[in-house]
Amino acid sequence: MQTVTVILAAVAALVHVYIFVLESFRWTAPSTRRTFGISAEDAETTRELAYNQGFYNLFLAVVTVAGLVLWGAVPAAGTALILAGTGSMAAAALVLVTRDPAKTRAAMVQGTAPALAVVSTLLTL
Repeated sequence: MQTVTVILAAVAALVHVYIFVLESFRWTAPSTRRTFGISAEDAETTRELAYNQGFYNLFLAVVTVAGLVLWGAVPAAGTALILAGTGSMAAAALVLVTRDPAKTRAAMVQGTAPALAVVSTLLTL
């Protein structure tokens, strides 16, 4: 079960690093605008908000990776950090889909691995 947890948490972190890059550095790029379904004008208007939001995604990834690194040496701290990072990711995906059901696909991409990582982590306790 630990291997499954590590894989799921690592995938969740990688997805959130990718989201960070899209939101913080590629927000106005045509491919990113297509991904998020926004116009060029809206991308320009929301550029600073997206930049900030991208860093939230990066910080969740960092917390999760820190938990993975600590898990072997300090299991309680590692577990807490993994649950904090992946739990926040899963909760954010839930907020996304409950606010706008049209964003279900995005919420699934953002939240499936983290939610499964939470379950897997809890099963290792």
